[in-house]
Amino acid sequence: MSNAEKNLPHAGLKVLIVDDEVNIRATLAMSLEALGCRVMEAGSGQEALAALRREPADLAFLDLRLGQENGLDLLPGLLAEHPGLAVVVITAYATFDTAVEAIKRGAQDYLPKPFTPAQIRHLLEQLTQRRELLRRALDLEERLKQALPEARLETDSPAMRQVLEVVGRAARSEVPVLLRGESGTGKEVAARALHAGSSRSGNPFVVVNCPTLSEDLLASELFGHAKGAFTGALRDHAGRVEAAQGGTLFLDEIGELPASLQAKLLRFLQNKEFERVGENITRNADVRVLAATNRDLEADIRRGLFREDLYYRLSVVEVTLPALSQRPEDILPLARHFVDFFARAARRAVPELTPAAVQALTRYTWPGNIRELRNALERALVLAPGPNLEPQDFPERIAQSGESLPHLGGDFTLEQVEEEHIRRVSQRTATLQEAAAILGVDASTLWRRKKRKQDGRG
Repeated sequence: MSNAEKNLPHAGLKVLIVDDEVNIRATLAMSLEALGCRVMEAGSGQEALAALRREPADLAFLDLRLGQENGLDLLPGLLAEHPGLAVVVITAYATFDTAVEAIKRGAQDYLPKPFTPAQIRHLLEQLTQRRELLRRALDLEERLKQALPEARLETDSPAMRQVLEVVGRAARSEVPVLLRGESGTGKEVAARALHAGSSRSGNPFVVVNCPTLSEDLLASELFGHAKGAFTGALRDHAGRVEAAQGGTLFLDEIGELPASLQAKLLRFLQNKEFERVGENITRNADVRVLAATNRDLEADIRRGLFREDLYYRLSVVEVTLPALSQRPEDILPLARHFVDFFARAARRAVPELTPAAVQALTRYTWPGNIRELRNALERALVLAPGPNLEPQDFPERIAQSGESLPHLGGDFTLEQVEEEHIRRVSQRTATLQEAAAILGVDASTLWRRKKRKQDGRG
C-alpha cells in the first residue's frame, strides 16, 4: 500500500460487492476504491461464499435480487459462515417492509438504488465507528486482564467442584444461565468460563453492569439509540446487544434492572428482537444471555419488583456460587495466587505467608468473599515491603481473627461465645435489622448491646 493510499479515510477496508449487474458493481467499486477500500466482486450467492472463503471481508454490499436468487435468503448463510461480516442490503425495489426484514435477518443497514458517493461515504464512516468501538472494548478487556489477577477455577472444595461441573455442562448449550451468590463470590468469573467453554468463545463477551446507569442511559447502552433520540444523541449508536453479535451478553446484577427494561429484555430473550431507543426498526441479534444477581429474586417477584416470566426465562439453568466461608479449602490457594500476582505486578520478590498470617486468613469469615480476600492481599503487598506477610499487614478485622477466638466446646464463658457469635453474624450481614433477625432478637436490643460494648460497659 502506497503512502497516498494509507492517507485515504478507509484504507485497507475489505469490501465484497454481491450484485448480478456488472455496471452496478463497477460503479460501486469505483466509489469504494476512491476511499481506499480493497474490493472483491461476486455476481451470485455461490460466488460470494467462494470469495469470502478465499479472503474474509469486513463489509458486504448485497443486492436484494440476484437473478433468480433472493439476497435476503442468502443473508443468514453469509452471517452464519462469517459472523464478523457487516452486511448492507442494496436494492432498486426499496420498501419499508423489505428494509425491516433485512435488519431482522442481520443486515446492519439498507441502501436504496440509485445511491450517491456521499451515501457510500456515510455508511463506511458508520461501520468504521462501530469497528473502533469494538476494538476499544476488546482492548479494554485485554488491559483489565493484565491489571487484575487471572481467574482461578481450580478448587479443592466439593461445593465448588459441583458448581464447576454444572458450568462445564451448561457452557456447551445455548440456554440462558442465571448465576446467583453473595457479592464477591466470582459470578463474572463463572460467566466468562461459560463463554470460554461455548461454541461462541471466538466472539465477543460483553458485560453490562445494570446498577451503574440511569434507566434511560441503560436502555441506550443495552439496545442502542438513533440520532436525535435524546439530548446529546448526535449520531446513531449501536448498543451492547449488537456489540455482542455472535457472542455472549452478561447482565450483571440483573435484579436492579428497571421494570420498563425488563419487558424489553424478555422480548429479546423470546424472539432475539429489539429496537434502538428513538427508532421504529426492529432489529435482530444472535446473542446468548447470561445474568447474575445477589438479590432474592423470588422475594422481589412477590413484591412486584421483578417479572416472574423474565425470571423463568433467565433461569433455565441456575447456578449458585458458594460463599468463600463455605469453601475454606480454597482460601489459602487463592491467597497465594493473589500474593504471587500482585508481587509480580510490583516487580518484587514473592513474600511468604507466615504461620500466623495463615491462621488469620483461615479463621476470618470473609463476608466480602473472594473480592475482599483479593483486596486484603493487594493492600498487604503495598504496605509490607519485607520478605514475609504477617497478620498486622492485613486490615485489623482480619488480623484479629488470628487470635484465639471463643468457640463452642472451648474454655470460654457463655458471654464470650455469645459476643463472638454476635460479632460474626453482624460482620456478614448488611444491616442491623438483618443481623437481629438471624440472632432472634429485636434490632433495638442488639443496638443497645453494641452501644454498651462501645461505651466499655460490657
